[in-house]
Amino acid sequence: MPLRLVLWPAGSALGVFSLAIARDNPTFSFAGTSLGGAVALLGAGWALLASGLAFWGRRPGNAVGPILVAASGAWFVAEWNNPSIGSAVGFTIGLALYAACPPFVAWAMLAYPSGRLASWGERLAIGVTLAGAVLVLGLLPALFFDPAAAGCAQCPENGLVVSDEPGLFDDLNRVGVHLGLAWSLLVIAMAVWRLVRSSAAKRRVVAPLLLAGGVYLGLVASTFAASLDRGLVGSGELQRRLWFGQAGALAALALAVGWGLVSARRTRSSLARLVVELSESAPAGGLREALARSLGDPELEIAYLVGEERYADARGRTVDLASVDVRAATPLLRDGRPLAVLLHRTDLVENPQLIDEVASAARLGLENERLQAEVRAQLEDLRASRARIVEAGDAERRRLERDLHDGAQQRLVGLLFALRLLQGQLRTDQDEQLLARLHEVEAELRGAINELRDLAHGIHPAILSEGLAAALEALAEETAAPLRITALPQERFSPAVETAAYLVIAETVRAGPSRVSATRRDGVLVVDVETEAEPGSLVDLEDRVGALDGTLAVTPAQGGRVRIRADIPCE
Repeated sequence: MPLRLVLWPAGSALGVFSLAIARDNPTFSFAGTSLGGAVALLGAGWALLASGLAFWGRRPGNAVGPILVAASGAWFVAEWNNPSIGSAVGFTIGLALYAACPPFVAWAMLAYPSGRLASWGERLAIGVTLAGAVLVLGLLPALFFDPAAAGCAQCPENGLVVSDEPGLFDDLNRVGVHLGLAWSLLVIAMAVWRLVRSSAAKRRVVAPLLLAGGVYLGLVASTFAASLDRGLVGSGELQRRLWFGQAGALAALALAVGWGLVSARRTRSSLARLVVELSESAPAGGLREALARSLGDPELEIAYLVGEERYADARGRTVDLASVDVRAATPLLRDGRPLAVLLHRTDLVENPQLIDEVASAARLGLENERLQAEVRAQLEDLRASRARIVEAGDAERRRLERDLHDGAQQRLVGLLFALRLLQGQLRTDQDEQLLARLHEVEAELRGAINELRDLAHGIHPAILSEGLAAALEALAEETAAPLRITALPQERFSPAVETAAYLVIAETVRAGPSRVSATRRDGVLVVDVETEAEPGSLVDLEDRVGALDGTLAVTPAQGGRVRIRADIPCE
């Protein structure tokens, strides 16, 4: 922060100083003495400085801000290789860095907005650009240029000169001009390629800056092309006109950076308002829906950390991050600890500025919804546990029913047949008392078989294996009270759903004449029973239906009757 505070007045003073040099000796300057030249020099340089410092302040760890500040300084320093500067140090700096502005602009173009060069090709291109402008056009020629020996009596001393070699000086400048034309066109081509291969979301972010920078480098390339014959970048009439165009392009580039900051701020403000509103009374998933609308990604998800390594959505349902292979994941942190992961379109990764603003705004409501998600996840675990207990209980009931039917009941039936065979082998005139006793045993045995059959049916109705409709039709035939069935589903459901629906009906129709309907509506099996009185086992029924995430409601009906409705999810 202190460095940025110092750079603003220092950059302002640098611009004024450079303008004074240009006005003192307009022959060797681009700005000259005109008002337009002053506006171009100060406007472009200060615009770069302001945009660089603003970007640096908003994103301190990003290199684009410092690069733009450096480009601003290099733009002003281009006026310092002027004999009227009156300072050997300033004159030497001007000789070495007069062509340094284009490389910094090229660097900012390819690094925007992340601050990093995306590939080794871009890093190599920027390395060649800096070497060609600073080394080949600046430092190396300065080593072999003695202003006094060249006949410039007004020029200050060149602090870098090793020996006066006019031929070598000219050759290095000529190579630097040719190389400058090559690298400026190369960076333009890379900028165009970046636009072509970018997604629509990223293109909207980088296009203004790349277009302005491309125009600037195109004018720089034209300056180099106009200097090929001479072999030296001068300040002739054509070069001055191209310089004015460069000033306008740099101002447009600075505006593009500023517009990106303003757009990001507007995005953050709108998201912050949305999140604040949602955090006051947001339904489960409301934050996700708001962010999905703001980012234009209907499939966006937020996975909240609800355990050591477990993630869940706002409704508490577990989210498997390993299975999300076609979407990008952006972790959302608070005080260095993870709160959630934002799952979004992969092309949004190419727009890190927008992602950062979204993440910053989303943190306002994340903690609240994360806690709610954690509670809902615990409820989901409880429901799942209850469902597993009910399923295990039903499985055990089915096993007991099969064991009774296939074991004890079959043995009793076999014993009954054996008893009948024994009765058939006895003559009626033998022992009437024995025959009477055998008839009594047969009656007791038949009673035991019937009681065992009723017991097995009470544990689990075997008819349910043929479906809910068949089981209810059999119940209507067996029940003592009149039972009228108005609607039955012909499709099959899971065993747990069919068992729950059957037990709700079986327990409620015992109170007297009843009317029953069972229909499927939007993934829910709706069981509607109208009977004489409320069943005594209502709590047990509520627990069983609730274990399947369903509901049981009891309401009064006409004629003092009771209506019992169970909604059981069946998907």
